[in-house]
Amino acid sequence: MAYFLQQLINGLTLGSIYGLIAIGYTMVYGIIGMINFAHGEIYMIGAFVTIISLLVLASAGVTSIPVALVLTLIVTMFFTSAYGWTVERIAYRPLRASHKLAPLISAIGMSIFLQNYVQLLQGARGKPLPPIVTGGFTLMDSGGFSVHLSYLQLFIFLLTVALMAGFSTLIASTPLGRAQRACEQDLGMAALLGVDVDRTISLTFVMGAALAAVAGLMVTLYWGVVDFFIGFLAGVKAFTAAVLGGVGSLPGAMLGGLLIGLIEAFWSGYFSVQYKDVSVFAILVLVLIFRPTGLLGKPEVEKV
Repeated sequence: MAYFLQQLINGLTLGSIYGLIAIGYTMVYGIIGMINFAHGEIYMIGAFVTIISLLVLASAGVTSIPVALVLTLIVTMFFTSAYGWTVERIAYRPLRASHKLAPLISAIGMSIFLQNYVQLLQGARGKPLPPIVTGGFTLMDSGGFSVHLSYLQLFIFLLTVALMAGFSTLIASTPLGRAQRACEQDLGMAALLGVDVDRTISLTFVMGAALAAVAGLMVTLYWGVVDFFIGFLAGVKAFTAAVLGGVGSLPGAMLGGLLIGLIEAFWSGYFSVQYKDVSVFAILVLVLIFRPTGLLGKPEVEKV
């Protein structure tokens, strides 16, 4: 039971990170009906900006961990959001009226470009980071096995819940949220009714990139090492989480992320760790066979 509880904590931690990345996918798809395959690289850039920011703050003499983390979060979200805005302007906006295959290819090209861009700037080797947030709680001790909840895991849980609540409120209760929901239903009609469609789509990319930045900060603190290739696999898994939960649904994206994290953690804990990624995609295939819209997705209604 103790081992099960520990894997549950580990899975929820990992799933929270996947869920934040998946929300970026599902927000963009919900409005313009396209998958931003460069989103994983936006998350990777967030991880690198986190390390650079922490090193700069340490060299500037900032020794308070809470202050350093808050400043790093602000800086990371700002720079990563700028990259998200740039991706929308370069890879999506000029191709918005073209066939859907064109922006898809453009996004894949942008993903490859960002990978190599970071590799040239930062090098191909992994960048390690010493543990910054240490300590935690021992929840139980059974049969010589202790269940630990670290302060960092608790920080990841609380920050994920706060961000999910904040973004849900923003989309449900603000003018920007109403504009996003209008664009999701019908871009043409939203424009006729006075919604600035270009601005709404750009801000959606910025919001998704900001969440990816938070995920990049979390994974950097949690694993302690980043490289230029981490965005690819995390992006694929986050996209899988968005599809699993139902593309276009914010709660579905977070649910899908948590499920992916739990599947990985329990498979790694009880079976061969080499096949944890296979297990994730096998379960996705089963879900799509029996529920093609995902767990919380709704069938698309064709407008005529």
